[in-house]
Amino acid sequence: MKNNKLQLMLAGLFLCAAAMPAFAEERTGDEKKLEAGAAVLDKDAAKPEGEKPVAEKIKAEFSVDDARVQSLRDKKLGYGEISIALGLAQGLPGGITDANVDKIMALRQGPPVMGWGKISKSLNLKLGPVVSKVHKMSADPKKDKKAENEKVKKGEKMEKHEKMEKHEKMEKREKPEMGGKH
Repeated sequence: MKNNKLQLMLAGLFLCAAAMPAFAEERTGDEKKLEAGAAVLDKDAAKPEGEKPVAEKIKAEFSVDDARVQSLRDKKLGYGEISIALGLAQGLPGGITDANVDKIMALRQGPPVMGWGKISKSLNLKLGPVVSKVHKMSADPKKDKKAENEKVKKGEKMEKHEKMEKHEKMEKREKPEMGGKH
């Protein structure tokens, strides 16, 4: 009797373990980058007086108004998720419309709940352009400024060290005629 229970338990555990990969959604590199960029936007917005600059970045990047951003905030979305949803909607025919945004949000919120990678696949969109936009918005302007300054300094150094002019090739000397007979 105990042996049968043990076999049933092991069979149940085996079935659960076999089914787990079907439930677990593997995230691609693009999805990880997207979520990291979204987290940075949310972190920046959580800083004192950080919400307004982040909202301004979103409005500028996607050419949307305050009402569009606020309507998505009212749905309990973070600024990172708003950026992703707008980026995906931008890739759909018609661009960022209420219908496109609602379609994306319905897929995201489910049922079944879908990750950004699956949403993009189901809509025949590439995730790369959205990753680029979110990364661009989440980039630290101070770091960008510092990198730009470093490039300028390197450029100045390159100008100071001008290339040495190549020496003109010396003309070939005439060879004396061979043989002593004239």
